[in-house]
Amino acid sequence: MNAGRSLPSPVDVLPHRDPFLFVDELVDLHPGQSVVGRWTLRGDEWFFAGHFPGRPTLPGVLMLESLAQVGACGVLTEPRFAGRIPLLAGTDKVKFRRQVVPGDTLELTVELSRLGSRAGKGHGTAAVNDETACQADLLFVIADP
Repeated sequence: MNAGRSLPSPVDVLPHRDPFLFVDELVDLHPGQSVVGRWTLRGDEWFFAGHFPGRPTLPGVLMLESLAQVGACGVLTEPRFAGRIPLLAGTDKVKFRRQVVPGDTLELTVELSRLGSRAGKGHGTAAVNDETACQADLLFVIADP
């Protein structure tokens, strides 16, 4: 963990804003290598009303997006990528293991395995109470603003 070191807020790193910001805080950060963030689902998020009425469930694609956003924090805090935009280019080996519902807090971990000047790769895991909810390999390109 980053003992004694202040971590940036996701809004200070990412270009995303409400209602499409799916990371509340960063809890561990090693620029260009790995990052851990959290997203707490309050239940009043816009997507729960329709997914599914009477049984609100976080859409899997938004779990993937939250992992991509956390990974982007790991990329954008690497000085050589400051001011650029990491775009999700693909996913591989995606597995959904459990439902995520209002009140859950997702612990989002991304390990960046390859980071070139124009593209990169990482592996992400979203968990609730140490139980894996989603895991995926993430592919991204790094664009100019």
